[in-house]
Amino acid sequence: MATVILVRHGRTTANATGILAGRSLGVRLDEIGQEQAALAGARLAAVPLVGVVSSPLERCRQTAQLILDRQAGAPVTPVEDDITECDYGDWQGRSLSDLAGESLWPVVQTQPSAVTFPNGESMATMQARAVAAIRRHDRAFEAEHGPEAVWVAVSHGDIIKSVLADAYGMHLDLFQRINVGPASVSIVRYGSNRPTVHATNTDAGDLSWLAASALAGDAPVGGGAGHQPVPTARA
Repeated sequence: MATVILVRHGRTTANATGILAGRSLGVRLDEIGQEQAALAGARLAAVPLVGVVSSPLERCRQTAQLILDRQAGAPVTPVEDDITECDYGDWQGRSLSDLAGESLWPVVQTQPSAVTFPNGESMATMQARAVAAIRRHDRAFEAEHGPEAVWVAVSHGDIIKSVLADAYGMHLDLFQRINVGPASVSIVRYGSNRPTVHATNTDAGDLSWLAASALAGDAPVGGGAGHQPVPTARA
């Protein structure tokens, strides 16, 4: 199968002030967030992407554009509603410090599969729609470009955590064990036998090896030799 690179949007004005933005409009990257997203774009510049799929929210579209600015080719750029932020309902727009006092807060931390946000979405529904969308796009990119295709999905923290939890085979109730920082890069490949997770929550490091060859479908017994970096040209 193709390889998907999951990128969280860079830091926003809401992140910086401790507000749960949710699906609020007008939430943009702050200066640090722009720098974070530009760094993600620089890391991915060596990888010929076939697509950059984005959540419709502005902070993700900004991040996607900063990735596209560093691409030599012309990846397709669909917007995907099913990887948009969780609908936090009445929690949207409130401070995290206030929300920590709500009776639902400890359930979010320990049993998210049981959570439905007041006048909002359940976390189980959030995961189901996001995983289905990622897998659907992955199949489509492989069908068009072959198993060496690499593409990016730009989305949100809880969305990416839920997709990673599914790829790891973890119950949703364990997904708070995963951290996904602003503009971080995580890498998943959906093989014929199972998904494999090749990176989680990285914000530095060379990614040019993704351009060298398709990731192996089978797990190497003993761990294998790892990926091979692309040789740099010498003057």
